[in-house]
Amino acid sequence: MSDPKDFVILTQTYDLLTWILPQCERFPKNQRFVVTQRLLNAVLDFQEALFEANARGGIQRLEHLFAADAHLNKLRLYLRLSRQWNWLSSGQYEHASRMVAGVGRLLGGWIKQTRAAASAGPSASRRADPVG
Repeated sequence: MSDPKDFVILTQTYDLLTWILPQCERFPKNQRFVVTQRLLNAVLDFQEALFEANARGGIQRLEHLFAADAHLNKLRLYLRLSRQWNWLSSGQYEHASRMVAGVGRLLGGWIKQTRAAASAGPSASRRADPVG
């Protein structure tokens, strides 16, 4: 596996993680074991799915990328709820949304590239690595 810091999506996801974790510490204590935990799980599961996808090839890579996409959608939901309940300010929500949108575009590109490589044959699927 290549060094994760070489891959833009992994770096941007790490940046998202390091931004979200301290924000969650400011959420109401009575919600830390419910919504906050789900939000943290979504972003951590997203990162893990990316690492798994990076370590795999072909159809297994695609499965992990689809799992990452599902985790990213959960993250979007929990961020929206956090904004609705005023746990995040408008500016914080806007910042998080831009980060998530950027990661989502990169993930979409990786999925598209992996699908194309998988349909082109086994030797091409090895080249479908995240764009760095």
